Amino acid sequence: MKAVLCKEYGPPESLVIEDVASPEPGEGQVLIEVHAASVNFPDVLIIENKYQFKPPLPFSPGGEVAGRVSKVGPGVTKVKEGDRVIGSCGWGGFVEEIVVAEAQCTPIPDEMDYNTGSAFLMTYGTSHFALRRRANIQPGESLLVMGAAGGVGLAAVELGKAMGARVIAAASTEDKLQVCRDHGADETILYPSGEMSREEQKAFSDKIKELTGGQGADVVYDPVGGSYSEPAIRATAWEGRFLVIGFAAGPIPKIPLNLALLKNCQIVGVFWGAYTGREPEEHQENLAELMDMFKKGQLKPHISATYPLEKAADALTDMGGRKVKGKVVLTVQR
Repeated sequence: MKAVLCKEYGPPESLVIEDVASPEPGEGQVLIEVHAASVNFPDVLIIENKYQFKPPLPFSPGGEVAGRVSKVGPGVTKVKEGDRVIGSCGWGGFVEEIVVAEAQCTPIPDEMDYNTGSAFLMTYGTSHFALRRRANIQPGESLLVMGAAGGVGLAAVELGKAMGARVIAAASTEDKLQVCRDHGADETILYPSGEMSREEQKAFSDKIKELTGGQGADVVYDPVGGSYSEPAIRATAWEGRFLVIGFAAGPIPKIPLNLALLKNCQIVGVFWGAYTGREPEEHQENLAELMDMFKKGQLKPHISATYPLEKAADALTDMGGRKVKGKVVLTVQR
């Protein structure tokens, strides 16, 4: 089978494509014939050795796939050959076949195709966990989503709207903001790409306050980091919740903690991957809710581009350059 491999840490162009032996499922495992694999920002970080998980070399990036179960190992009871599933793998997904534990498989409903399935779980799972569990967002509250046209950002826009929040989407280009409006954003903010100057930071804070009647945002969803985080915290409401999702801008911000004191607000970490392992039953309940919302048409994953497996480096380059709107997906040609 073909596999995209990281043999040495580096940029996307350092990846290679090779023929490797097909894997065999062991106890409690299934073999998935991959039809689609989504591209996420952690895939960019992991090949550069900048992610919290560091698999041994060589490895394939790709944290989630969708496909058909072609073989099951001993002890598998809930999945059978022929089932259409999403496979949550963390890494290893940019391949034609992959082995995952039975517990890492989520059935794909009939209404969902493989491309959508591969692009669904990580982004919507992260955003659902962030808004429902970590922020306990309430109907009528204001939600500021930064990096709102990206995968997790756009999922947060849709979920925030479905949960009854007034959603303010912030992104770096007008075409990205239009995508956010198309997915339910009530208001939008255009901020500069790259490092923000002090003047730009103040203008960003002022705009957030203007759109929230001077109160600030009740919940801030931040997958961007860098120079964007502090002005957003400065525009967080009294007893607001600032959700730390990731650092797509690169630098991890150093926040003056007196801001949390003065606003009586919370700075809340969101580590969905660890949560799914620590709280598996609650995770399954969340998945059921998300699938139900998808069937009702409340969630509409936006796949802006597809690439063949052989063009994985191009997809990762676009992701790292923050050029992606919604999700991009690798399709496996057979």
